[in-house]
Amino acid sequence: MRIFLGVVLATSILSGVNPVRAVAQEPTQLENYIRLHYIKSEHMIPMRDGVKLFTSVFVPRDNTRTYPFMMKRTPYNVAPYGEDKYPARLGPSELFVKAGYIFVNQDVRGRFASEGEFTQVTPHLPAKTKPADVDESSDTYDTIDWLLKNIPNHNGRVGMAGISYPGFYAAAGMIDAHPALKAVSPQAPVGDWYFDDFLHHGSFFLAHAFRWLTGNATERPKPTTEPTKPYIYPTPDGYKMFLEAGSVENIDKLYLKGSIPFWKEMMTHPNRDEFWQKRALIPHLKNVAPAVMVVTGWYDAEDLYGSFKTYQSIEQQNPKVNNVLVVGPWHHGGWASGDGDKLGAVPFGSKTSAFYRAEIELPFFEKYLKDANLPAPAEAIVFETGSNHWRTFDHWPPSNAETKQLYLQNGGKLAWSAATEKNAFDEFVSDPNKPVPYCEIITPKMTIEYMVDDQRFASRRPDVLTYQTEPFEEDTVVAGPLEADLWVSTTGTDADWVVKLIDVRPDAPEATPLAGYQMLVRSEVFRGRFRKDYAKPEPFKPGEPTQVKFELLDVLHRFQKGHRLMIQIQSTWFPLVDRNPQTYVPNIYFAKPEDFQRATHRVYRSPEHPTSFRLGVLPATKPVFSLAK
Repeated sequence: MRIFLGVVLATSILSGVNPVRAVAQEPTQLENYIRLHYIKSEHMIPMRDGVKLFTSVFVPRDNTRTYPFMMKRTPYNVAPYGEDKYPARLGPSELFVKAGYIFVNQDVRGRFASEGEFTQVTPHLPAKTKPADVDESSDTYDTIDWLLKNIPNHNGRVGMAGISYPGFYAAAGMIDAHPALKAVSPQAPVGDWYFDDFLHHGSFFLAHAFRWLTGNATERPKPTTEPTKPYIYPTPDGYKMFLEAGSVENIDKLYLKGSIPFWKEMMTHPNRDEFWQKRALIPHLKNVAPAVMVVTGWYDAEDLYGSFKTYQSIEQQNPKVNNVLVVGPWHHGGWASGDGDKLGAVPFGSKTSAFYRAEIELPFFEKYLKDANLPAPAEAIVFETGSNHWRTFDHWPPSNAETKQLYLQNGGKLAWSAATEKNAFDEFVSDPNKPVPYCEIITPKMTIEYMVDDQRFASRRPDVLTYQTEPFEEDTVVAGPLEADLWVSTTGTDADWVVKLIDVRPDAPEATPLAGYQMLVRSEVFRGRFRKDYAKPEPFKPGEPTQVKFELLDVLHRFQKGHRLMIQIQSTWFPLVDRNPQTYVPNIYFAKPEDFQRATHRVYRSPEHPTSFRLGVLPATKPVFSLAK
């Protein structure tokens, strides 16, 4: 039962479905423990503009001591509703239930049982001059103020935590923080929806957006405790389903039938205009809580951008705050349940999630909310993939990383030296009507394993360029953000560019696990029309070499002796990413069938146009690990 529960909870976190009733109707052991040790009450807490938010509060029955609050604000519902109904889970983990906290779960404004109007990724209002000026920062502040005045047996301190969308609410709630808010952990937080979740450098993550929005973005005419009915896909073959639908506009007409207002809004805003700019929370992360712990996973397919940029923004704008970064080998939310000992076919050597919950997460809140005699956590607690070791750093990215560049060479090679062959390039034909699949399995969704998948299926396609180093003669540790600096051209007028960083294991006898495996380490896509300005797209000039430069976010990965580093470059990644018609049209979502045209793309590797990849390399010493500063 324990293993099954972990799988259900992980799936529920990803889907936005509340995990409380996703298991079974029989009460679990933890649910019985919660009922025995906590008293539940429900409240409609008034905000400064008069809107009331539904909030469940769980106070320990032992009133001989005081407890800190642990709060989560969510758009996914706080079921089960009813003061006699108890959940199968409270707080970040079971450990918090046993440690003793006052747990507060709240439906955010406009969702489920709360009043008001819901806004996707509520824009932050830096200046609030009248009661009607409300956002998630003010709603959090008002909730904390009410709790302190109306809930007994508290110690005057509040902590917040949340994963994904609740991570966004945790991050937003700590801006201009209430004095009682002492510790916050935004985990995989949405930071800027033009780079998180549905959009990556202007490219639309079609499969993910479709799944999430059908489950979480239908209209709510009035407060309700009923969850949205799950969308039933007409076929498990997402590649076929989305390809036959044609444009993104037709996907709405055929399958959504206008039922998702936010989908239609997105379709009218393909560029990073005010609609998206005002939904960027990262610039507003100021005057935050005294202690912050940003948590994410290397293989978080949804909010990796938000995690790293949230951490960086807090560092820059709050120099006196104790700001901690934790990164493990996890998919989206994978640290909150299950063991975290592997993802897909890739093992990690230990139960990393269980370790995090017991040795990193709980001690963080115990220290700052209960004055536990524990050392301050290290600045960055990061899992090194490839060697499967935890490492700590006093700065992220590591200050001792040497910046190096890899260059494309003739014959599909990569080298640390610049190319010397004049006018050299490689080319491939990209056909949007026969796009490169993003994974080998048949699915209509974005899989949680795709970020570690074996890429041999892609490297064998003629529309994927593949380059690799010679086998490493010693361990090579890549650390920090990656940057692709492409020089490209196309016979069309638009194109997407996908870059993948891959660890190639050596071939070995058949019985050797993962022999020859091409493990995806990091990947990203860039919509070429935005190469100069995300707000002002422009077409390519056919045949003209053009620079396309973008960041692939961070890694900490050890390429072991005998392994190779591979780079793949392609232009389609379907149906993870919608198809670029390769004919420039002002709004790409409304492209017509005749706009989808084959084009020949070139990637240059000459001294005049040297395609390269910038990365940080650490000394390949054995990792030394200490959780404390």
